[in-house]
Amino acid sequence: MPEGHTLHRLARAHQRRYGGRPVRISSPQGRFAAAAALLDGRVLRRAEAHGKHLFHDYGPDAKVHVHLGLYGQFQEHELPVAPPVGEVRMRMVGETHWADLRGPAACELLTDIEVVALRARLGPDPLRRDADPDRAWARISASRRPVAALLMEQNVVAGIGNVYRAELLFRHRIPPLLPGRSLDRPLWTDMWTDLVSLMRRGVRTGRIDTVRDAHLPGATGRPPRRDRHGGEVYVYRRAGQPCHVCGTEVATRLLVARKLYWCPSCQAG
Repeated sequence: MPEGHTLHRLARAHQRRYGGRPVRISSPQGRFAAAAALLDGRVLRRAEAHGKHLFHDYGPDAKVHVHLGLYGQFQEHELPVAPPVGEVRMRMVGETHWADLRGPAACELLTDIEVVALRARLGPDPLRRDADPDRAWARISASRRPVAALLMEQNVVAGIGNVYRAELLFRHRIPPLLPGRSLDRPLWTDMWTDLVSLMRRGVRTGRIDTVRDAHLPGATGRPPRRDRHGGEVYVYRRAGQPCHVCGTEVATRLLVARKLYWCPSCQAG
């Protein structure tokens, strides 16, 4: 599932390509046809993201909410438009570009009140200027659940996925099973600041890179990472491989039905 930086990249691209201009909206698949008919030809006022949710604002009580889920994706192209291929839930056609949305977990037209209610259920998003890390801290510090589980809850921090979760805990040497209420407040402040920096880099580059300069391939002589997810990371999807810092084998286990990765030495507490 795409993590928060991907949705913010999409929002920026859609604002740049379609924002402030009329957009042709259709649903070749048919499942979004009624909403598309109401929106077709309207001006896209704003595209923005909150966590893993994308919002297109077409005016009062006309906001498209998209959650890509595991399989959803936007395919972006320059004009001219080509005939639809496969199951296209929503097609957007602007003055210079067009985009097809396939396979989302959600693609729906919401009112302003419904959007406010949806966003109220989400935690602070490190990539938004209105984010309040104290809201996340209030939930974490009151919980006995492992901090690794709490970081994946979108009502705690919106936008974190498995990669950022594993890498953030490693960078701050935190045992993943540490109860949330045992986390120190100054450490949480450092984690949040680091997370904001990492995710902003992800927005700029389109990939997740978390390895510090001293541990990069050029500094250590190790080969670059080869993985379909891309990016240089410390522990994510590196189970059984040596830690870039201490050489201990990276461990893995399931936690709340998701794979967790960590270094037993660097994150021993």
